[in-house]
Amino acid sequence: MTSRHYRTALRMLLTPAERRLFARLDTPQKIQVFLDRLPANFEPDGDTVMSPRRLLKQRVAHCAEAAVFAAAVLMFHGKRAWLLDLRSLPRDQDHIVTLFRERGLWGALSKTNHAILRWRDPIYRSPRELAMSYAHEYCLPGGKKSLLEFSRPFPLTRYPPKRWLIADEDLDWLMEALDDSPHVPVAPPRALRKRRRTAKIELRAQEVVEWPDPRKPKRMRKT
Repeated sequence: MTSRHYRTALRMLLTPAERRLFARLDTPQKIQVFLDRLPANFEPDGDTVMSPRRLLKQRVAHCAEAAVFAAAVLMFHGKRAWLLDLRSLPRDQDHIVTLFRERGLWGALSKTNHAILRWRDPIYRSPRELAMSYAHEYCLPGGKKSLLEFSRPFPLTRYPPKRWLIADEDLDWLMEALDDSPHVPVAPPRALRKRRRTAKIELRAQEVVEWPDPRKPKRMRKT
């Protein structure tokens, strides 16, 4: 299927209301603002990987759900988009962003509840250069830097849009395919082991969140 035919097939699956929303989000910057305003998906009823249609119904998102949604909107406007998986130490969590290109340079859309691992302006010369921009701030609560690998740009166009755009079921199969796709080490093992721990002031900055986690009990106020 050509890129033009894929775009047409994607558009035909959308409802009129969905098309109007996608049409308004006609730049990566506008898509990012939309994602920033969505509450974080804390998955209170169990793990989810919602399709873009389900995301719009639920009006919450975590990084993977937002990445697939952002890719869908970019493709709606005839732009190419890819998923990028940032793989961390097992004690940490992976992060997924959406890659896009403007004037030959790479940028990324990202949904996160924290002050790190966010949007990247399209100023990077390669996906590797962009992925490496996350290496310093990716760390465990104790300060140990945890980014290990990043995937090669992963196109959703390898799958029919109906399979991932409007699905009622979770997109676990897509996350498994992304996880199984080729990944590139950030650096040799020796260099990774010798990374300096994150400074305390940087760790404090990472405690800032946009959306409070309802699963965490509030501290009792001292009287």
